[in-house]
Amino acid sequence: MRSSIFVLFLISGLFRYSLAEEGFCSAPSAFTTESKSKPLYWKLYDSIISPLNLQNLPGFTRSVYKRDHALISPESHVYGPLPDWINTLGAYLISPEMGSHFVMYLAKLKENSRSGLPLHDVERFIFVLHGVVTVTSAHGVSHVLKVDSYAYFPPNFEHSIESEAPAILVVFERRYAQLPNHVPEPLVNSTNKQPLLETPGEVFELRKLLPQSLAYDFNIHIMDFQPGEFLNVKEVHYNQHGLLLLEGQGIYRLGDSWYPVEAGDVIWMAPFVPQWYAALGKIPTRYLLYKDVNRSPL
Repeated sequence: MRSSIFVLFLISGLFRYSLAEEGFCSAPSAFTTESKSKPLYWKLYDSIISPLNLQNLPGFTRSVYKRDHALISPESHVYGPLPDWINTLGAYLISPEMGSHFVMYLAKLKENSRSGLPLHDVERFIFVLHGVVTVTSAHGVSHVLKVDSYAYFPPNFEHSIESEAPAILVVFERRYAQLPNHVPEPLVNSTNKQPLLETPGEVFELRKLLPQSLAYDFNIHIMDFQPGEFLNVKEVHYNQHGLLLLEGQGIYRLGDSWYPVEAGDVIWMAPFVPQWYAALGKIPTRYLLYKDVNRSPL
């Protein structure tokens, strides 16, 4: 009860690939950042590269792991070589060991880097957080992806991701759940090209980055909140989530716990964990959210 009152007090006080042969570049995002002189998502990748906010508190971390949820903050990231990737380090933040049926990891590409392929029957989604990468299909069709651009690769689709300069990606992979007569297509696109969708009963802005057809067994949502806005529905559902806070800060409820969160934080939500978010601070919140869809839980 006291936690609820405290949170309310805080709130009130505040490749489908293009048919053209040329590469794909995202247009500048309409999402405004705290400073126009700094690039999009600078707080996020700055914290990923150098999480200095806790350097004077040895042994302290905001990271939490529980049976039905986890909060992984940047100071807890542990990087190591990614299998079959060249000049790339990765930090696995969500994986089946914690109960998920997908993996979510950050890939830090160095100069002259190149990706490996996912495992057999595993699909892949990438979203550019920093820098520029080039994705190329086995047929030689290439697209240039900048910050806020993304690509989806169906299972067993040969492709490469390359970068001449440092770049950071968030990557989702899962073993594809096949559905007869439905085949997903590869695609590249960018957030700002996706339309705002209706959110009955809610105030946040919603974009879905993948098609909503039955061929796709998950989607990636981009959700925007103005300071002081919050989820009206206290969600409890069978879908799993993997979340990366791209901009802003706020309070996330997971089960019976309340967590202050900020850009760079990753959250895993197991099925049926109660979940709720309120945006605080002076700038809007934007987060990227994985959600499994279009399949029976049986």
